[in-house]
Amino acid sequence: MKKKLDQVKVLLDALPYIRRYSDEVFVIKYGGSAQTSPELKDKFARDIVLMYLVGIKPVIVHGGGPAIGEMLGRLQIDSHFIDGLRVTDGKVMEVVEMVLSGSINKEITALLNEHGAPALGICGKDASMLKAKPVDTEKYGYVGDITEVDPRVINNLVAEKFIPVIAPIATGQMSGHPGFNVNADIAAGHIAASLKARKIIFMTDIPGVMNSDKEIIHTLNEGQIGMLKTQGTIAGGMIPKVDACLHAVNGGVNKAHIIDGRIEHALLLEVFTSEGVGTVIKL
Repeated sequence: MKKKLDQVKVLLDALPYIRRYSDEVFVIKYGGSAQTSPELKDKFARDIVLMYLVGIKPVIVHGGGPAIGEMLGRLQIDSHFIDGLRVTDGKVMEVVEMVLSGSINKEITALLNEHGAPALGICGKDASMLKAKPVDTEKYGYVGDITEVDPRVINNLVAEKFIPVIAPIATGQMSGHPGFNVNADIAAGHIAASLKARKIIFMTDIPGVMNSDKEIIHTLNEGQIGMLKTQGTIAGGMIPKVDACLHAVNGGVNKAHIIDGRIEHALLLEVFTSEGVGTVIKL
């Protein structure tokens, strides 16, 4: 009986959040261990289904760096990084699009559909949803900075009760252009801002933004982030994540969250509990 009462208490504790977030758009950047561990994949799909069933409108943006690296290796195509960005020539771009828009995107879509959520996979080229310009053609090749997001196709899918699953490939603006490889964190931030989403949640492989003592910082604003960057506390791969968070909240998103995707049901803990499990970034 106690176990059953505990289950009821959990549901009652979640009720205020279910009411608050019903009919709201949440953008979720899906990556890290949660995207590669079979067990965490399954739990992620179940979390998304529960959010969908209680009225939240999830929009998923995914990465896939490790899978791209693995495929490039199998095809014996040389690949290297500069300043954390994968240099993307024409051959690498073909593989990036094949892996992101093909295998990974469809795997996520199929997993959600199998768990009862009507998901539909797209990439930024579809309906010219994401437009980009080169970061530095000579240095990085087809690595792009987003210049424009057209949210109509996403809004149409959400209105039809689908969960959009988006691969971060942007269109070039010339006929025959192979497109751009876009950082998935940055793409998610731009998409969230264009949708005026209620929240954006980044699933990572660390507990959140950490201070110099390796303790989690639970709440941050733009000024504090700038200071931590100057100190070198925020560095490396965390920089595009916090930059994407800032772009989103400055663009009208209520809150951005960086959470540990290695925790089982991290999404539900962040959304439906008062404590949460990561770092919150807001104005």
